[in-house]
Amino acid sequence: PGRGSYRDATAGEAAPADAPVEAAPASMLLSTLGMSVRAITEQVSGISAIAPVVGASALVVAGNRNYTTSVQGSTNAWLTVRGWALASGRAFSETELSGGTPACILGATVSKQLFGSQDPLGATLRVGAVACSVVGLLATKGQSTFGQDQDNLMLMPMPVVQRRLAGKTTIDSFMVSVAPGRSSDRVVSQLQQLLRERRRVAPGQEDNFDVFDMKEMAKSLGSITTTLTGLLGGIAAVSLLVGGIGIMNIMLVSVTERTREIGTRLAIGALGREVMMQFLVEAVMLSLLGGLIGVLLGLGGSFAVTHALGLPFTVLPSIVLVAFAFSAAVGVAFGYLPARQAANLNPIDALRHE
Repeated sequence: PGRGSYRDATAGEAAPADAPVEAAPASMLLSTLGMSVRAITEQVSGISAIAPVVGASALVVAGNRNYTTSVQGSTNAWLTVRGWALASGRAFSETELSGGTPACILGATVSKQLFGSQDPLGATLRVGAVACSVVGLLATKGQSTFGQDQDNLMLMPMPVVQRRLAGKTTIDSFMVSVAPGRSSDRVVSQLQQLLRERRRVAPGQEDNFDVFDMKEMAKSLGSITTTLTGLLGGIAAVSLLVGGIGIMNIMLVSVTERTREIGTRLAIGALGREVMMQFLVEAVMLSLLGGLIGVLLGLGGSFAVTHALGLPFTVLPSIVLVAFAFSAAVGVAFGYLPARQAANLNPIDALRHE
């Protein structure tokens, strides 16, 4: 499949590119063709597990329900490399792996779509034109870093997917996991050298295959995340500053317009700290009102986006509380100067104010 094989193997709904990183930081995904698992394990040192993969998309039918999902054809090593445990059931038997009785292991999303809250183990379903028995259920993984539903997939023995679903005898990729204590860079180098020899790539020519080190991809993703976090943090800081200045100006105008009222309160015995507290409370309430409007707009926008993309919508109460805490802090910080100005007014001068 050449350079497109990595995309073919991972761009579907159920095979997010960052999944091996979650399983093992030293994991890699190898895009190649015509290489046996035995040849790679014998000639490349430092590999703890390797799983050939062939992918297909199929309509899955169970009773009167149907659902289209990504089907991953592989071996039991797929579970090891991906670091994916079974919630229930078992892995494939040797007979099933050799292409005997078709069997499948369902992701949590597929199980929910086809069986609801019922236990799918032992049920028979049809994948395309292939009838198979459910022997296992994958543990729930949830959304990936890129927002993909990692549970929207099913696993089947590779020969079944090759011959009866994908209609080919080749594979799309290998997923490789590096043994603990071994250098992933060294393994990548050995893989590249082996593949260049096997695929007859002449010296100086560009590779006609791709090797992706998920550790490096994780570093790149982390760098992007840090940059975006800093950018969004800067925007938020500017927004808080502008909002705080607005609150301070409003409170200064309020103090000016209510000078006689303040003078009257001070003249009849009100303490300066009581006047100061009054204006601080008003500033905080004004800031909290702005925070409430911002939270509602943020939640509404998030709900609209997640609904449009078909993603689950979740709200963390702690984030909402932090937003209100920042709003209150802004009210206190920028309301202090107007409140202090009101508290320090001379009652006689204030009563003379027009």
